[in-house]
Amino acid sequence: MSVSSDTPRDRRALLSLALEVISEAADIVNTIRERGFRTMIKADSSPVTEADQASEAHILSRLREAYPDIAAIAEEEHAAGIHIHPGSYYWLIDPLDGTKGFAAGGDDFAINIGLVHNDQPVLGAVALPAFAQFYSGGKGLGAFRHDAQGTHTIKTVTPSDEGLRVLASSHHGSETLLQKWLAGRPIHSITRMGSAAKLVRVAEGAADFYPRFGPTMEWDTAAPQAILEEAGGHLYDEHGHILRYGKEGWKNPPFYCTGFCDHPSSTSTDHPS
Repeated sequence: MSVSSDTPRDRRALLSLALEVISEAADIVNTIRERGFRTMIKADSSPVTEADQASEAHILSRLREAYPDIAAIAEEEHAAGIHIHPGSYYWLIDPLDGTKGFAAGGDDFAINIGLVHNDQPVLGAVALPAFAQFYSGGKGLGAFRHDAQGTHTIKTVTPSDEGLRVLASSHHGSETLLQKWLAGRPIHSITRMGSAAKLVRVAEGAADFYPRFGPTMEWDTAAPQAILEEAGGHLYDEHGHILRYGKEGWKNPPFYCTGFCDHPSSTSTDHPS
C-alpha cells in the first residue's frame, strides 16, 4: 500500500498496523522478561538485551513487509552501523525504551513506533508492556489508551491549584536544572520514571510537566510526541520551538513536555543548558 496520497484513511491504516505490531512486540518482550535474559553493553556503553533485539527484529520485519516504500529506522540497527536514508515518510522505532530500568527489573519501560512526515511526527503507538497498556494517536486521528477495560480517549489537563505534577528522569536527571526549571511554579509532586512512559502519562492527564535535560534520540520521542500533541499537549526544545525531526545523528536537544499552555515566552524561567 502506498501512502503517497496522504489521506486520513492511509494514516488510519498505518496507525492500526503500528498498534497491532507494537502489541506483538510487547508480548515478545514480556515473554523474554519472564524467562530471563542477559544484558550486554554496546559500543556507546549503553545496555542492550535479547528483548531489545527480538522486539526490533519483529517490528522491522512487519513494517517493511507491509509498507516497503516507507523507510524504517530503528535504534539497534543504527547502533550496528546500518544507516538508512529516509524519504518524506519514515518510521522511527525504539524496540525497548528504558532498557536500563528493564534490565534492573523495573516496570516503566516502553516500545515506540512513530511515523514522521518531513520533520513532524504524524502518528505513533507506544506500549507499556509491564502494565498491559497501549497508546495510539496522530494528527486528526484522536489519542487513545488501550487496556483490559477497552479503548479510552485521552486528553491533557489543566494543572490544579495544588500545583504541577512533575515527572523527572530516573537515570538522566539533574536536580539543579530541575529546580531551575521549576522555580516560581507551584509544585504538587515530583515523580521519577524512565522511558516514554513519562510522555504518555502527560498525554493522558496523569501528570502535567516533564523537563528532559539528558540525551535522547528521535526514536525516543517521535511516537509519544504524536500522541501527546493530539491529546492537547506540547513538546518544546530548549529554545521554545516545537521539537522537529531529521536532525543530524537523530539526536534530540534538551526539551520539555507540557500538557497545558506553558510556552517559554510566557514565563521568566531560563532555558536549561
